[in-house]
Amino acid sequence: MNAKNANGHTGIRYQPDEKPPATLAFGLGLQLAALSVAAIILIPTVVMRAADTTEAYVSWAVFATVAVGGVATILQAARIGRIGMGYLLIMGPSGAFIAVCITAVAEGGPALLATLVVISSFVPLVLSWRLSLFQRFLTPAIAGTIIMLIPITIMPAIFNLLPAPGAPALAAPLSALVTLLIISGITLKATGVLRLWGPVIGVVAGSVIGGFFGLYEFDRITAASWIGLPANEWPGFALDFGPAFWALLPAFLLVAVVSSIRTISSSVAIQRISWRKSRAVDFRAVEGAMTVDGISNLISGLVGTIPNTANTLGVSMAELTGVGARNVGVATGAVFIIMAFLPKALAIVLAIPGPVIAAYFIVMLAALFLVGIKIVVQDGIDYRKGIVVGISFLVGVGFQSGMIFPEYVSEFAGGLLRNGMNAGGITAILLTLFLELARPRHSRIQMVFDISALSEIRDFLGAFASRNGWDTAMAGRLDAAAEETLLTLIPQEGAEEKHAQRHLRLTAYKEEEDAVLEFVVSSGEENLQDRIALLSEHVDEAPMEREVSLRLLRHLASSVRHQQYHETDIVTVRVSA
Repeated sequence: MNAKNANGHTGIRYQPDEKPPATLAFGLGLQLAALSVAAIILIPTVVMRAADTTEAYVSWAVFATVAVGGVATILQAARIGRIGMGYLLIMGPSGAFIAVCITAVAEGGPALLATLVVISSFVPLVLSWRLSLFQRFLTPAIAGTIIMLIPITIMPAIFNLLPAPGAPALAAPLSALVTLLIISGITLKATGVLRLWGPVIGVVAGSVIGGFFGLYEFDRITAASWIGLPANEWPGFALDFGPAFWALLPAFLLVAVVSSIRTISSSVAIQRISWRKSRAVDFRAVEGAMTVDGISNLISGLVGTIPNTANTLGVSMAELTGVGARNVGVATGAVFIIMAFLPKALAIVLAIPGPVIAAYFIVMLAALFLVGIKIVVQDGIDYRKGIVVGISFLVGVGFQSGMIFPEYVSEFAGGLLRNGMNAGGITAILLTLFLELARPRHSRIQMVFDISALSEIRDFLGAFASRNGWDTAMAGRLDAAAEETLLTLIPQEGAEEKHAQRHLRLTAYKEEEDAVLEFVVSSGEENLQDRIALLSEHVDEAPMEREVSLRLLRHLASSVRHQQYHETDIVTVRVSA
């Protein structure tokens, strides 16, 4: 059934915790792997050939990249403890690293690249360890802007695939048009199983048209062996730490931060579209995704290839097909690993005509752009958020198109700002940081996380209301909102001892004419934001006093946002004056 949910989004056929038939899961995994492996192969090939390495090393880098991407994709879907997020999140080489990786290989060879990638892998690992410390920069505005800039960044390379030099005049446009019309037509009108196979049907049809005009490279397939393993070209490490290392290290660390934000954005996006009913983002899952990001980058450095990041193709595919089941991610990763040892299978994918691949990605990236818009507006958007998103997006487009001072930025940090996603993402972070620094002074108090803290909270909020000139009615609303929030966060069934030594940090500040209360406490199991959204439904197992507190909180607060991390919960309550 593909009905629309309460938010008007296309219905999800299979949620992450549901298991579609094995044939469907493997079919979608094969489809995802086949359609994304070309890009996964292309990036290390471009880097190594641009840096003038041997063809033997190019083969090694491609093999290692595909294999590492497969392992990382399985880890993302599996979610083992704090490793992985348990969603369909495809991992592959990061395009943001292309420029700096080319420079590293050209300056110091693959050994210098391996050293820098290993060091930069600790950026996502550190972020995953204490992601809550950076929650100010995990706003929907930043995440959505970066998601919207991904298609802008990739589209020039996609459009370059459209021409087919030497082929008949109609070959490229006709094969691309057939692919585009079939995929978009099936996606827009079909239901049921047909909708799931829309992308692969379109690609097969376009390839048939391309083959008729001689665009499909059958020679590549016949020349490839069935099973093979490239010669061991492991480069080792450059441990002399010479001038080239120190010149490139800041650029690698900066790109690692931008790439990590892309993984975070992709992790948020896949959660937003994988459930039938809208739910709050689980940042514990995001932390798991960041852990895999760091682990896969560490492995990439150890084997001498370029770093990984979350590939947004899985987000687009889940949006188009309505399948977000995690076992599709396991199947996709398994296919990647198998493909790494099957040169002929890689050749079948690489033989798909460029115009067909371009048409396929146009539909995928259109769906991804829409996901970015949804993330930006999910919590409402005021003029401040609008300015951040608008400026960041236009800066990203300007840098990507080479229209903003190219003579100054072309060589800065290895060409970091020539990538629109990097430029726009950094702009969004800096503007958000400025907004944080420009806010009125925050009032803070820290205490034991216990019901006995209520009296101290009342005094604190009374003084806060008085300083901001609010009347007793507003002070009472703040007091009541804080009390109901605390009651819903404190364990209800004898778990007080577990949290006896935990602490609560309450921050209060004025934003426009509203009061914002931020509670930072030890982690809990249920998300208050989701529970408030479900209040209209009868939940038998919910304690009556807990549901009453939630209903009161919904009445008192204009918005409630609950971010759950490992060992930390951050609840932000906005109360209108």
